[in-house]
Amino acid sequence: MTTLRTNRDRLVTQILAGEVWPALADRHGYRVDADGTPFLLPGMGGVTLGAHAGDPATGYAGDHLEPGLSVRAADPGANMALQFLSCVGNVVTVRSGPAAGATGRVIGQHAYVLVDMPEERLALVSSGDRVSVAARGQGLKLTDHPDVVVKNLDPDLLDALPITTRADGRLEVGVAARVPAAAVGAGAGMVSEFANTDLMGAYAGQGADLSLGLESLRIGDLVALEDQDHRFGRGFRRGYLTVGVISTGHCRLFGHGPGPSTIITGPAAAFCVVDDADANLGALL
Repeated sequence: MTTLRTNRDRLVTQILAGEVWPALADRHGYRVDADGTPFLLPGMGGVTLGAHAGDPATGYAGDHLEPGLSVRAADPGANMALQFLSCVGNVVTVRSGPAAGATGRVIGQHAYVLVDMPEERLALVSSGDRVSVAARGQGLKLTDHPDVVVKNLDPDLLDALPITTRADGRLEVGVAARVPAAAVGAGAGMVSEFANTDLMGAYAGQGADLSLGLESLRIGDLVALEDQDHRFGRGFRRGYLTVGVISTGHCRLFGHGPGPSTIITGPAAAFCVVDDADANLGALL
């Protein structure tokens, strides 16, 4: 195996601004799960304690669980820039409030940019606190793998991931799970720099008829999405492969589930996928 050659020396870093967005609801409150059971549970927005990279992604009393900080910008255009340009592994610095100066890392995108940091720091952050993101990574290319497209990945994190060039020229990627195309739910059809792909079949405790064997997913897991082409959006294409990082957790809403943010995509023949139970951001971040 050889190390990866990239164009990292031609990338720039752009400092983006956002704030911790509050959890939102409307007066109707309830949603309905896959079996028609109404529920009202915490999930998106605000500051979420008790779930970090390396922890289980399923089994919580929650819906659309967003670990850590949920960050966006108030201006719509600035918010889209934050979504499109923030990359997994980027450093995030809290700029206001009792936690000012604390740093964390982007672990993915959802309706917000999601930021993980140590629990004791998270507990000091409140909705409305300002943060900055050192956005770097969009435009990253793997010099020796022209058919493989990199998305949403900080080049410094790339060095730490179980990704190498094999002697036969293929890109070897260690993944914690392999995901069949049948599991792909909400998020299909969106551009792959925005939000993530919800995976069905991980409804822990909701019946074997809904299971695709994904209940053991963890936040921060690297996963291989089979027959998924995310080069120009997100969609089904036989013979393609996408690698993502699980950035959101448990969902009860039908068609939704733990969601990977895209980091690498291309023809399946360009990859050698290796099962690796330790392929997770937890120890790295």
